[in-house]
Amino acid sequence: MYHLSLVMTVVLKDPSPINRKGMKVPSGKILVVDDEQSIVDLVTAYLRQEGFEIHTAMDGPAGLKAARTLKPDLVVLDLMLPGMDGIEILTRLRRESDVYVILLTARSEETDKIVGLSVGADDYLTKPFSPRELVARIKAALRRLQSGVSTAEATVMAFRHMRIDTGSRQVWVDDEPVELTAIEFDLLKTLADHRGMVLSREQLLQLVWGYDYYGEDRVVDVHIGHIRQKLGGDRFIVTVRGVGYRFVDEEA
Repeated sequence: MYHLSLVMTVVLKDPSPINRKGMKVPSGKILVVDDEQSIVDLVTAYLRQEGFEIHTAMDGPAGLKAARTLKPDLVVLDLMLPGMDGIEILTRLRRESDVYVILLTARSEETDKIVGLSVGADDYLTKPFSPRELVARIKAALRRLQSGVSTAEATVMAFRHMRIDTGSRQVWVDDEPVELTAIEFDLLKTLADHRGMVLSREQLLQLVWGYDYYGEDRVVDVHIGHIRQKLGGDRFIVTVRGVGYRFVDEEA
């Protein structure tokens, strides 16, 4: 029998409190799925301190059910879980949801990380990890997702073969719509914003993920690969070996 353990906190009356630096602190509903009680307790304590609404699940089936029922803003998902592993949860979840997912893995093998990113994880951390680093990544992801684009700021970036609507977050290639995840859209838009310029993996991590570079730049490569597949090849995103990536398309 699988058990779902839920831990809820009271959300602050002001959903976006101001920190000491004058910046709005993102709020949101976080689902933590991990079978190690010590990790769940530690992560919950840190996130609760930041004012988040926290829910937890201790096995795969319970985690998938919670994700479907609670509709969280972000999921922290362990790779190795009883009943159903994180890869299977991600595969099923991506058929119906675009929720931001940070994958936790105790394995150091590159293959595990690549597989996780390939089936839909937006980011990953390898155990043991710093809870402060996890909180920083969660806050950065939610701040980016919640910031949005106002009607006044929304624009359509028009190129010869591609259009990017920053308001509706839609992309067309030769007038054919292209479905991108939230992180894929942000990566593509960032590259298009700097058309013709080479952006390093470190720069893309900072501009898109919003946290300091921690040495895990493989996440950029995998997502770039996904974008290229959906765009029909590498004609729009060129790899500059040893440096980074460049967006190429002529202005309309």
